[in-house]
Amino acid sequence: MGMSVSTGGGPSGDDEPMSTINTTPLVDVMLVLLIIFLITVPVITQSVKVNLPKASNIPTQTKPENVNIAVDVGGNVYWNTALVPTQEALLVRLKGVAVQDPQPEVHVRGDQQTKWENVGRLIVLCQRSGIQKVGFITEPDRGMARAAP
Repeated sequence: MGMSVSTGGGPSGDDEPMSTINTTPLVDVMLVLLIIFLITVPVITQSVKVNLPKASNIPTQTKPENVNIAVDVGGNVYWNTALVPTQEALLVRLKGVAVQDPQPEVHVRGDQQTKWENVGRLIVLCQRSGIQKVGFITEPDRGMARAAP
């Protein structure tokens, strides 16, 4: 550690102020903060060890027994290609599918511009009818940048 001491060698014996900054206390404080940081980081980053599922993008295998339901911009619901006039009619159809063994999957195709409320109603009807598997059909990302609306 170095220290600068003024000798006060003036003719009148007056001490002149030191013009250099003593950095020793600053270095000591920084070393203490570094040690505290190195000790606390491993404690903060600890987590419970679990086996996380591996994600993969596998195209959907369309089976003839799967039910495709589409929701257009206006909120109209289509069973495969046929328009379903009311929510009650859709619930009756879903209950008929729910009792099949094995139960088919319901694939939901929602228009990008439709309100989430329309798709939400469809999901609630699937829950009420006892459907076990509901999936959303999307288009794969082609890597093109889209302009934000």
